[in-house]
Amino acid sequence: MHIAITGASGLIGSALARALGDDGHTVLPLVRSASHDPGAVRWDPAAGTIDAAALEGVDAVVHLAGAGIGDKRWSPARKREIKESRTHGTDLLARTLAGLAAPPRVLVSGSAIGYYGDRGDEVVTELSAPGDDFLAGLVAAWEGAAAPAAEAGIRVVHARTGLVFAGEGGVLPRLVLPFRFFVGGRLGSGRQWMSWVSLADEVGALRFLVDRDDISGPVNLVAPEPVTNAEMARAIGQVLHRPAAVPVPAFGPRLVLGREMADELLFVSQRVRPAVLIDAGYPFTHTDVTAGLRAALGR
Repeated sequence: MHIAITGASGLIGSALARALGDDGHTVLPLVRSASHDPGAVRWDPAAGTIDAAALEGVDAVVHLAGAGIGDKRWSPARKREIKESRTHGTDLLARTLAGLAAPPRVLVSGSAIGYYGDRGDEVVTELSAPGDDFLAGLVAAWEGAAAPAAEAGIRVVHARTGLVFAGEGGVLPRLVLPFRFFVGGRLGSGRQWMSWVSLADEVGALRFLVDRDDISGPVNLVAPEPVTNAEMARAIGQVLHRPAAVPVPAFGPRLVLGREMADELLFVSQRVRPAVLIDAGYPFTHTDVTAGLRAALGR
């Protein structure tokens, strides 16, 4: 197949592009700057420009681009940048694909389990209602921006991703760092649920969703066994052979990141079930948090 990918240089996008290329598929990365890759497609979401002709006849598009949610402290300007990088880019891409003479058969558009907000011990699935915080509103607008593609008859999947376990990149290295210095432990009460997915299953599930013509709409890309933050801390300690006995009081991250950002990224409780993937028979590679951590950390 010919598959176009936005965010192809990022953590998930680069792993996906590599896996597709290894299996003989042709990957067309969408890039904002000049590239030596002859297959690269130029686009600039901020300027509203895209090389539509280069997308004619592609089989599928996987859209993963967007400003990092946890890269910088959330100021009003940063929150606006995070939102616009997703809604503007998704809208541009969806409208462009809808207008092609030979559109792709599927658009798998990146999303996040932040859609559900803070749910305590409640088990949520793709049918659950949205939350009411910043990330929930962001995801709702982000997914809504893909509507032009769906209205044009393109199958659209919203891949709601959780915490991705990868040794380099993403949030895991930051969670692991205190343990390497023997000062790791639970965050706050440790009772908040964390829904995670290995990078292998993130890539595998995205490919599964490209192939499955019977799946559309929101799909939770998480492992079937979420854990509490305290359980996560114990698992990290076990994998790294470090103690997990130094709890991090909530006021510390709130002071460094700001209360809103800390609460929505570190202390939010999301017990997410990947009901669509389970019902469709997706063969998870990693279902146990310790095995997922070992794979990510090379242990």
